[in-house]
Amino acid sequence: MVAVDVGGTTVKGMVRVGEVVLDRVVVPTLGPVDHADAVGGPALAAVTAVVDRLAAAATAAGNPLAAIGLCTPGVVDAETGTVLVAVNLDWHDLPLAALLRDRYGVPVAVAHDARAAATAEIAARTAAGRDVTEMVFIPIGTGVSASLVVDGRLVVGAAGGAGEVGHVCVRPGGEQCTCGQRGCVEVYASARNIRRRYREGGGTIDGATDEIVAAVDTDPVAAAVWDDAVDALAAGIAILSAVLDPAVVVVGGGLGESGERLLAPLRTAVDARLGWRPAPRIEQSLAGSGAGLAGAALLARTAAGSSPAATTPPAATPPAAATAPAAGQDPTP
Repeated sequence: MVAVDVGGTTVKGMVRVGEVVLDRVVVPTLGPVDHADAVGGPALAAVTAVVDRLAAAATAAGNPLAAIGLCTPGVVDAETGTVLVAVNLDWHDLPLAALLRDRYGVPVAVAHDARAAATAEIAARTAAGRDVTEMVFIPIGTGVSASLVVDGRLVVGAAGGAGEVGHVCVRPGGEQCTCGQRGCVEVYASARNIRRRYREGGGTIDGATDEIVAAVDTDPVAAAVWDDAVDALAAGIAILSAVLDPAVVVVGGGLGESGERLLAPLRTAVDARLGWRPAPRIEQSLAGSGAGLAGAALLARTAAGSSPAATTPPAATPPAAATAPAAGQDPTP
């Protein structure tokens, strides 16, 4: 089975047989394509490049491709496998599951990336004896979104768009967002936008976002951009807390790996915004930055007809395995 995690920066994939990972691949999401007007554009071309390689690896090992599980940002109709809109990928009403079924001839399951990642987080927290009944899971990478768990169930919403906290306006009249609004959480708090705002502010670190985060104590530009990110994220969490009253907010994704450098000031900022009521606990993800791919693997099991429901996922492996698996080992539940 093939699992694919589509992000705004990279598309990650892996293929496994049983509990053995045969191959992994990571490609840029918006690389060049043969035809500019190709259906799905560069992002879909990246997805098919990943699946082509992984399917070939499975076939070479004597195990032809059986199913595909894929998670993607945007507003997703999981029942039909259609991406209604994904602004960072330039997808609109894209029948993704149907396109992949036609190309590969196998069952395909497609879901929102944050909700897919949340299934892996639920598994990890359940295995660790942690609370999952009332939870908000916020993976932060190229974009910012959230999965909402209410009474132990993942909330999808009427149009499949529940949890899009990244596109909640927290600074009216603020910076332009890719969604067309101004002042969204994502404009300030996503990893890509932290990097963009740092460089636009005159920062001199020409590296990844984690290098900028590591410099916040010594680099004034990094500190200012980081303060804005924490403030915007805190505003979004305060809104979710006031509406949903979660017991815990779990921060994941690549930026979630910043640990207490992010969580400590975030707790303080959320507390200040919710002075009239207790704030939820704010914790680091147990599933780690590989939660999206782990969730996609669960989707592949579902597509193949062998997965339990998302509310009762199989036990997850430890976070360290999910972020840095040993050769031949499977980081997914």
